[in-house]
Amino acid sequence: MEAAVKREYILDNLCCPKCAAKIEKHVAALDGVSRALVDFSVQKLTIEAQNTGQWDDIMARAGGLIKRLEPGVELRDMVLFPNKAAAKDKEDSVPVKTWLRRGSLGLGMALFVAGMVFESVPSIALPALVRLAVFLASYILVGGEVLIKAAKNITKGEIFDENFLMGIATIGAFAIGEYPEGAAVMIFYQIGEAFQNYAVGRSRKSISALMDIRPDYANLKTASGLRRVSPETIRIGDLIVVKPGEKIPLDGVVTEGFSALDTSALTGESLPRDVEKGSAVLSGSINKSGLLTIEVSKAFGESTVSKILNLVQNAGSKKSVTENFITTFSRYYTPVVVGLAALIATLPPLLGVGPWAEWINRALVFLVVSCPCALVISIPLSFFGGIGGASRNGILIKGSNYLEALTKVDTVVFDKTGTLTKGVFSVTKIVPAGALMEEKLLYYAAHAESASNHPIALSIRNAYSAACKKELESGVIGPYEEIAGKGVSVRVGEDTVLAGNAKLLEAANIAFPPMEESGTVVYLAVNNAYAGYIVISDELKADSRQAVEDLWNIGVRRIAMLTGDSKAVGESIANQIGLDTVYAELLPHQKVECLETLEQQKSGSGKLVFVGDGINDAPALARADVGIAMGGVGSDAAIEAADVALMTDEPSKIAGAIRIARKTRNIVWQNIIFALSVKGVILVMGALGMATMWEAVFGDVGVALIAVLNAMRVMRFSSR
Repeated sequence: MEAAVKREYILDNLCCPKCAAKIEKHVAALDGVSRALVDFSVQKLTIEAQNTGQWDDIMARAGGLIKRLEPGVELRDMVLFPNKAAAKDKEDSVPVKTWLRRGSLGLGMALFVAGMVFESVPSIALPALVRLAVFLASYILVGGEVLIKAAKNITKGEIFDENFLMGIATIGAFAIGEYPEGAAVMIFYQIGEAFQNYAVGRSRKSISALMDIRPDYANLKTASGLRRVSPETIRIGDLIVVKPGEKIPLDGVVTEGFSALDTSALTGESLPRDVEKGSAVLSGSINKSGLLTIEVSKAFGESTVSKILNLVQNAGSKKSVTENFITTFSRYYTPVVVGLAALIATLPPLLGVGPWAEWINRALVFLVVSCPCALVISIPLSFFGGIGGASRNGILIKGSNYLEALTKVDTVVFDKTGTLTKGVFSVTKIVPAGALMEEKLLYYAAHAESASNHPIALSIRNAYSAACKKELESGVIGPYEEIAGKGVSVRVGEDTVLAGNAKLLEAANIAFPPMEESGTVVYLAVNNAYAGYIVISDELKADSRQAVEDLWNIGVRRIAMLTGDSKAVGESIANQIGLDTVYAELLPHQKVECLETLEQQKSGSGKLVFVGDGINDAPALARADVGIAMGGVGSDAAIEAADVALMTDEPSKIAGAIRIARKTRNIVWQNIIFALSVKGVILVMGALGMATMWEAVFGDVGVALIAVLNAMRVMRFSSR
């Protein structure tokens, strides 16, 4: 079967969440489309199609459908490298249509003010017909667009939207002779909508600014000099030059130069990072000072900046439970409220309880306040803002469903190597026997291991070079013999040295005290006499202990570690950093089995998080409720399988991600409770005749604006 093809498009001028849902529903129903998703937060349409041969036809039909559904919305390709100057010119320019709308609103407001002046001065009261004409003209100038949209939507079967609600409410006000109130409600509705759209636009710009790390070009080094090209055209192994002030366009290794890099857009760390020849650098960093020549190690599609943009831009495709609930809620809520309004308008008068005009007015108030925009707009913006705020702190969350899952973390499970430890072996202990000095024991060990490329041998040689401030002599003196599974025997000067595990000394019948250490023990014997031992172990990351402490402090119930290392090593690390559970000597498939055991032991609604970095962690990352990968040095397979990536490889960021998730959840629920409470109160007051159209307008537009402004706060959260 042919794999589905996914393409992304921008929906310019999309400012209505109900319109977004409508476009998504109808495009998904087109023949040949297997899936369609509209992300209102970033104005993006994603379409998946199975038969790529029909793609042009699908896009033509989708474009025509969108024009019919929402004539003001424009469909355009999502360009990977937009012309920022042109985009800014377009953003700064104001279309003629917008100027006409502003002029119409201004003239309508002027007529309304004039009408109100005549209303307030009895001596210059207008004749009834003139009074109607003034307020009706004001109403049409301000609200004509709303009425036209409502009429068009009705013909398309889309009845219960905000345009219909405002239209029927204000027309009803005119029908019962409340001309000033009908015109005023439409004016304040339009003003509120303008402020709301401005707030949504600011929110989108703030989110976009967080992701303004896309490189515009790369300086390719060629035989004829530097050539400015698109980063997409650069191949692995090419040399690029990055000047001071420029963004690094692709991942690579510095071959020439020294500089300080601003990595805050990737990691959230404000301190610059010094790099020199041999340093690995990430795309999206900003070169602050020196000139750098970089050998490209990854194509643009696999580079850090590309992965970050892809993760954040596609985060909206995985909606949280709360978002899905709000969408479903609004689908049924508005028709129910309209039905209740109809009953309020007709039932009491038919039963002889009060005049028709009074109950119609109450029903109109009921209608105006019923629009669920406050929730439909602010909830997705809150989640997307939380994802954007997390990315600013070096935490990449792939969807709002994972952001919401992080609020319920019950159990955190760590891999050891590369996650809690640096994944780099080093000498951590030197214990000579008898009168032998540490330096001499290290000397013997380094020369014994000088012909090996094993990580343990390299760590011993590095420790010797660092301690003695000199390089090892080339080669070894005398014969060298590698004993499989045990160690080496070598002549160093006049001495015969054995270096290896306990089995090596046992085979040579050399007496020694067996040691239980947290790490790999290398025993040494010189001239058939025990000389001491050296411990090689993986160093803990600087913030591992703090990471575990922070997780306990925020209420995580259980913290465990899975490792393929020995039980002694695992328990030693657990004691150092405060873990309560350790599973050691595990193969990759056994890690998944342990996760399943821990899954059964967690609390009912709690979530299990697994944190890892290697390719062998990919199955466990995929199995956990939330998989977190070390994104800086972690393998591509681990990052692909994970739901969250930490760009700084700092485990302490995990507690930060949970804090941001919980703050986002708090704002979401603040908006839900605030919007439903205010609307509920005004709905009841309207039904009882205690609220006017003015309160109803606040209950709709005012509440939506406040909710959007509150949602914007989430982008300022810090993970600390």
